[in-house]
Amino acid sequence: MGSHLSPWPMYASGQTILPNRKPCSEDCKKRKGSWQPHSLGIAKPRYLEQLENYLRKELLLLDLGTDSAQELRLQPYREIFEFFIEDFKTYKPLLSSIKNAYEVMLAHQREKIRDLEPLKAKLVTVNEDCNERILAMRAEEKYEISTLKKEKMNLLKLIDKKNEEKVSLQSEVSKLRKDLAEEYLHYLTERDARKILLADLNELRYQREDMSLAQSPGIWGEDPVTLTLALKMTRQDLTRTQMELNTMKANFGDVVPRRDFEMQEKINKDLQEQLDSLRADYEEVRKEHEMLLQLHMTTLKERDQFSTELQEIQRISTPRPDWSKCEDIVAGGPERWQMLAEGKNSDQLVDVLLEEIGEGLLREKDFFPGLSHEEDVPSFLQFEGIVENKKPTKTEVVNFLKDAWKERLAEEQKEKFSDFLLHFLERRFGSRDAVAWAYTIFENIKLFRSNDVMSQFYAVLMGKMKESVYINQKETVTQLLKEMTNVDSQNEGFLSMDNFSTILRRTFPLKKEEQIQELMEAGGWNPESSNADLLSYHSLFTENDEGQSTPFVQKLWEQYMDEKETYLQELKQELGQELSTEITPSKLREALVNIDPSLDTETLNTYVSEAFQIPERDLPEEGNEEVEVVIRKQLHSVMKQLHVADIRRMGPRREPEPTS
Repeated sequence: MGSHLSPWPMYASGQTILPNRKPCSEDCKKRKGSWQPHSLGIAKPRYLEQLENYLRKELLLLDLGTDSAQELRLQPYREIFEFFIEDFKTYKPLLSSIKNAYEVMLAHQREKIRDLEPLKAKLVTVNEDCNERILAMRAEEKYEISTLKKEKMNLLKLIDKKNEEKVSLQSEVSKLRKDLAEEYLHYLTERDARKILLADLNELRYQREDMSLAQSPGIWGEDPVTLTLALKMTRQDLTRTQMELNTMKANFGDVVPRRDFEMQEKINKDLQEQLDSLRADYEEVRKEHEMLLQLHMTTLKERDQFSTELQEIQRISTPRPDWSKCEDIVAGGPERWQMLAEGKNSDQLVDVLLEEIGEGLLREKDFFPGLSHEEDVPSFLQFEGIVENKKPTKTEVVNFLKDAWKERLAEEQKEKFSDFLLHFLERRFGSRDAVAWAYTIFENIKLFRSNDVMSQFYAVLMGKMKESVYINQKETVTQLLKEMTNVDSQNEGFLSMDNFSTILRRTFPLKKEEQIQELMEAGGWNPESSNADLLSYHSLFTENDEGQSTPFVQKLWEQYMDEKETYLQELKQELGQELSTEITPSKLREALVNIDPSLDTETLNTYVSEAFQIPERDLPEEGNEEVEVVIRKQLHSVMKQLHVADIRRMGPRREPEPTS
């Protein structure tokens, strides 16, 4: 390769490549000396021209209109560089390491771009969602603004009307005041005229007396000169008095009498009270109007929401199935179907129909495939190979489960429930058939979910329900039967409806009246029954051959599950946190005591122990924050454990404090 490679463009015109050498080294001087003899007009080497032609040809063949144009454009350069590396054997390791470093960096950048692609798509989706929300919020704000403007116009009209009424009342008061002033002036004028008339009459009377005295001076036996002097003095006094009277009239002519002033003051006070009352009534009416407007808007929103939901339901809903078509398909004919369908809704009827279909398929199956020995497989199902289907009847399965429960309750040392089932099967059927019966029993209880005995056994076996739930429910039923037996002193097997109601209220003091009513109806009571009607209470606790309980016992179980769900919802609301939030035992204790103040310490510790899956003896004491931080769990995990456990209310709810 070195024989046909030239140092171009080292001596090409206008181009000089500075080597990476020390300026004063011997090698540098030799190289400078070797450059001088060469001419500056040397053409490109043939190998370089071949590489450039190859690169140009490859670039012209590329389709640069795609998204990966840059990747494709890089490929010819990569190939040229590889050719260059192969030809320069001496520098191949260095050039290969440079190429590999760039390739690693390019691969890293591609990986980063690939990781950011979903984020880009998610960002676009989030942007679109935000734009839609903004548009919806703007539309809602525009609608609220128009509604508020209409309400403002109505209130302005109402204010104008009240202002007009106020102006009318003020004009009426002004008119009354004007009439009162005119009447006062009229009476004042008449009073003055009367006084003047009296004064004139007195003057005439005095003149007549003077004339009579002058004509007969001997009548009074007085000196006429003295009388004349006395009369003159009297007239002077009268004149002075008249002047004082006129002065008093001038000074106090505009003064209102106290009686009239008090009367007008009383009238003004009454009018002011009426005005205050009208203002209070107006304010109350305005507030009621605002409340009605808010209620109206809320009702409109609910109506629109319900209308939308109704349209959606009508769009996606399917016609109601005709369940009578199943009578001829289900084994046993119409009579058995009527018995199976009695008191069940459509969802429950679907489960019954699936059980009937599954039962037929299960009986047709002769073998089950083994589930291997993996850790997630229950211990009683760990087997590799083919397992025989024993094909028992539903009654046989129910009887087997009842026997298993009896032996389980009689155990002193409790082992894991799945291990107990395997050991029970080995004791009952032997080691060879134990696995076959385990698979057979498991498939049956997994299929027949509507059967009380099977569904409860399956829930306990799969860890969806604690054994204590089943045991306590059975103890509740037994206690209720015992209460009824104690009341039946004659041991006749009958109770009056009145006694039945009393026993239910005494046994379940925390149940609401509606729940007691539901239990009585499930027991056979109806609104037309009288309190003296008799009830065969033993029939409330019987089971048929397939282990199906009576409606009364089923209603007890349903109410327990509903009460448990309500209790847990109250607990979740009291905690008031997100499901991902971690809580401590003390926090859970506080919430349980708040919603159920009657909880005793032992029951409270049991609930906390179930929630955090630690023994009661290992629970930290209150205030020990260091230990509580270590064993804290997320809220959704705590609620999941409490759903599985036997948890129920122990006392009445705490009544909310009255607000002032």
